[in-house]
Amino acid sequence: MKRLNLSAMTAALVVAVATPLALAQDATPSKEQVSRVHGGSEFSPYAGRSFPTRVLFGDTHLHTAVSVDAGTMNRLGQEDAYRFARGEEVVSTGGLRAKLSRPLDWLVISDHAEMYGLMPKLLTGDPDILATEQGGRWYKELKSGDRERIFNTAMEIVAALQKPDPPFRSDRLVRDAWREYTALADRYNEPGRFTAMIGYEYTTRGGFNLHRNVLFRGDAATANRTVPFSQFDSQNPEDLWRALEKFENSAGADVLAIPHNGNLSNGLMFSDKTNAGKPLTKELADLRSRIEPVAEVTQIKGDGEAHPFLSPNDEFADYETWDAANLDGTELKKKEMLQYEYARSALRKGLQLEKKLGINPFKFGMIGSTDAHTSLAAVEEENFFGKHSGVEPEVERYKHMVIRSPLDPDLTVYGWQQASSGYAAVWATENTREAIFDAIARKEVYATTGSRILVRFFGGWEFTADDALSRLPAGAGYTKGVPMGSDLRAAPKGNKAPKFLVAAQKDAYSGNLDRIQIVKGWMDSKGKTHEKVYDVVWSGQRKPGSNGKLPAVGNTVDVANATWSNSIGSPELITVWTDPDFDPKQAAFYYARVIEIPTPRWTAYEAKRFGVKMPDDVPMITQERAYTSPIWYTP
Repeated sequence: MKRLNLSAMTAALVVAVATPLALAQDATPSKEQVSRVHGGSEFSPYAGRSFPTRVLFGDTHLHTAVSVDAGTMNRLGQEDAYRFARGEEVVSTGGLRAKLSRPLDWLVISDHAEMYGLMPKLLTGDPDILATEQGGRWYKELKSGDRERIFNTAMEIVAALQKPDPPFRSDRLVRDAWREYTALADRYNEPGRFTAMIGYEYTTRGGFNLHRNVLFRGDAATANRTVPFSQFDSQNPEDLWRALEKFENSAGADVLAIPHNGNLSNGLMFSDKTNAGKPLTKELADLRSRIEPVAEVTQIKGDGEAHPFLSPNDEFADYETWDAANLDGTELKKKEMLQYEYARSALRKGLQLEKKLGINPFKFGMIGSTDAHTSLAAVEEENFFGKHSGVEPEVERYKHMVIRSPLDPDLTVYGWQQASSGYAAVWATENTREAIFDAIARKEVYATTGSRILVRFFGGWEFTADDALSRLPAGAGYTKGVPMGSDLRAAPKGNKAPKFLVAAQKDAYSGNLDRIQIVKGWMDSKGKTHEKVYDVVWSGQRKPGSNGKLPAVGNTVDVANATWSNSIGSPELITVWTDPDFDPKQAAFYYARVIEIPTPRWTAYEAKRFGVKMPDDVPMITQERAYTSPIWYTP
């Protein structure tokens, strides 16, 4: 064996590093010294980097036994929810051991503001509640152990919440339960490891589902300066916005609201009218745009990105669609309602309102969240615990009722119709309450349907094809452009079209990527809006057909065994795309949609595990996806 000449190596090393080591004698070398030694450039590509480098996956919308409706069946509390989200194993209400494949980075427990904390008191036999006729009867029914009686009572309690006055009124109960929660959130909040953000859900207008999740930036000391604003304070969401603005001004705090399930609002969520049915004012448009920077567009109660009626040329628009009626099945859906319910059409409507009012009330980013009422933020297809504890995993949950319609039995929602969706992905500088809140406020966020796809999306005027060759696309993205949720800077002279740098990586536990699309919406000179979906990069050697459509990626799903092969698709996709139809005089928005290859839906896993033969109309295959926040261009 040849021996190394250590003395010679040492001498060579000393010569090689003599000048840099000289710099080490001075703890703060001058820029001139660094420039002289390193040829005017830094060595580490990460030095001085201040932009967000990590995506944090979380849930803004989880209910526990503290929520009145969830507590009728769910026996897991807020601490169970935190433990589960942090990656610990818990036992579900139905007695199953439950654990996430990977911990979440952050969580908002958003229990309903209405009679906050009532249900645990009722179920533990609080004498003041049991002394009432209604309280005593509810207690007896919920403790009966009979599924049908419990479900019927749950529906009765939910209906009672829609009346102007609560069935029980106790300001002390609400205040004490709220403070117990905020203290628990502070205890589970570990900056850098896990963020327990404080929040609640404002629930109003019954089956029309004009609900909002309210998030606080601060800690318990801040949140305790108020109590949850409920529909018993006002059934008008505009009053919620005003109350939150007043709280911000008086407390010096930061708070925001997130609407969800526009798909069940029967034309109300993204209406161009006020709650009273009058034309939207500039004041309200401005208030809404400030208080509601993002919208939840995918969750267990269906997907709300797009609808096939509104987007007939989009083959991916009909995804986990709930469009038969409003939330509780008390009013049938009419097609003219749809334009005010889905995110893409609302973004288009926002362009028109901005032209009219000078403010765009629908300039929102997009997130997903679960809306699970089980305390379990579990929406992976193979690990789905359902909407509420009456439809947790068991042999026949696919045919148990999720929502019963009093109007028409055909409008009743059954277990198999639940969508195992979604999560909120946030590009934050660190895992803290402040950084996550700030990322949501600036809309640097995206929605996923449950899989943890990694997505970057930037817009600018100077991107080149070489920027798609970098392993650090964000370096070019932040230097040359703006990230998702932003406005494009003014167009340069010469009618140059905007360019978009978009990149995605697969979830290590899920399917490869089929394609990345960019969805564009714009308004013409006559004030009419349009949309187009562009396939901008895809896996394999496919080519668009004569109709401009890209052929399907294929399908490797073995439904019987609930498996698939990643022999098709790509683990990552990246490109720079230039808008070929750009008109600098037309206002527009752009967002990216990332589509996975087909994989088994949760119903396929259920069929295999329980040996169930699903009905023919039950879907067994899904294509998980992600939706980024838009980037806007305004002439």
